[in-house]
Amino acid sequence: MTVGVRLDEAAWGLLHQALDLYRANSRAVGQLRHQVARLEEPLRIAVAGPWRSGKSTVLNALMGEEVAPVEGADGAFTWYEDGAAPRATAYPVGQPAQELTVVKSATGMRVDLGWGAGEVRDIVVQWPTRALRQVTLIDTPALTGAGERGRVSVMDRVLRDADAVLFLTRDGRDSDLRVLESGRESAVGQAAPVNVIMVLSRADETGGGRIDGLLTARQLARRHYRDPRVGALAVNVVACSGSVGLAGRMLSESDFGALAVLAGVPRAELEAHLLSADRFCRGDLPVRMDPDLRAALLDRFGLFGIRLATTLVRSGFDNRVKLSAELIRRSGLTELREAVTRCFIDRRDTLKARSALAAVETLVRAEPVRGSEELVGTIEQILAGAHEFRELRLLVALRHTRLGFDAELAAEAQRLIGGDGVGLAARLGVEHEATVQRLWEVAADAQGRWRDRAEDPILPLAQRRGAEVVVRSCEGMLAELAAGGR
Repeated sequence: MTVGVRLDEAAWGLLHQALDLYRANSRAVGQLRHQVARLEEPLRIAVAGPWRSGKSTVLNALMGEEVAPVEGADGAFTWYEDGAAPRATAYPVGQPAQELTVVKSATGMRVDLGWGAGEVRDIVVQWPTRALRQVTLIDTPALTGAGERGRVSVMDRVLRDADAVLFLTRDGRDSDLRVLESGRESAVGQAAPVNVIMVLSRADETGGGRIDGLLTARQLARRHYRDPRVGALAVNVVACSGSVGLAGRMLSESDFGALAVLAGVPRAELEAHLLSADRFCRGDLPVRMDPDLRAALLDRFGLFGIRLATTLVRSGFDNRVKLSAELIRRSGLTELREAVTRCFIDRRDTLKARSALAAVETLVRAEPVRGSEELVGTIEQILAGAHEFRELRLLVALRHTRLGFDAELAAEAQRLIGGDGVGLAARLGVEHEATVQRLWEVAADAQGRWRDRAEDPILPLAQRRGAEVVVRSCEGMLAELAAGGR
């Protein structure tokens, strides 16, 4: 909740200060102007992770259509943005841009690089969908080893070009955490580690593919969420099976009919045919089912998805709509989309401003000139004083230690500083239809109570400083209400 100078305004001023300082450097001027333009563009969210972490599947699940990956573009960054009509453009290194053929299908589209253009750095895909109205999604190359196409170069570019990152990992292993730690080496990275959601993206494989594997994955996500090392790197941790979520979003009547037929087979008998893909596709099922249909179900759902869907049909999810909704819920996709909205989209101005600060810091560290020390000082002042970053740092602290507050006070503090949503009603814990008078009364009451804590000399210093952040958030809400906001 902004108090005083808005963070995005401070970032805009910093960029123009840098433009004036580097006006004789045409390359630097181009970079800085690009950053100024980014402040007005949709939020950029990169989907990053190691090989076979399910990046394209999660991206498709978020959009509800099969649009990724672009065939033959393993080493390229693929940008998915809103557009009036389907269109794809490749940008090969050292060559002119090339328009690619887009083939629409019943479930989305297919784009094939399909030509020998040398190394392709970027592909921009325009696709008309509501999911891309406020964001641009970036499908990135796999993070593998160090080297030209390895972990270091890819992650460096992700951190430079994206405002926020969905970092996909199978289980949050140490090697994956080290990749994220590389983004904390700068002053901005250390002061504002707020632009990453960690996604346990192969949640359906947790627990050896058992039917309760998704529940086990959620429990693992909660443990990671409480881990201080993870808290310093990611603002949230979510378990999500992209394949189950996508299957749920795209479930057709014919898919449901086939699953219902399979659900009619006694569980133990069907289970014997779900031990391997070969058994399911080639074995003698106790019901008649075309081999092509079996292959299509396996491709869409996987063995775990078929096992889960047939179990749900037997449990009463006996039509397409019911089954679709339950698959989406169980997959973790709803939780992931809510986390993206709450942590990224609702805070898009803060995240884009963070990107601007990081870009200026990178420039002045790499190409110092006379007067660049002043820019570094301005960056440090913004990082220390920006209330938006103080809120996010307090959220991390409350998540792990509660600063000594009891559970009820910690929950209230988290809500007031935007942990449950940045809208006034969400922060104040009232109904969305609440009147301005009601919002004012609740905000003023919270401000008074938390000011008492901030000024109480008996409380530990950490609690008083945390209470000061909450008070400033309440002041910002009251200022917004006085200006006519809701």
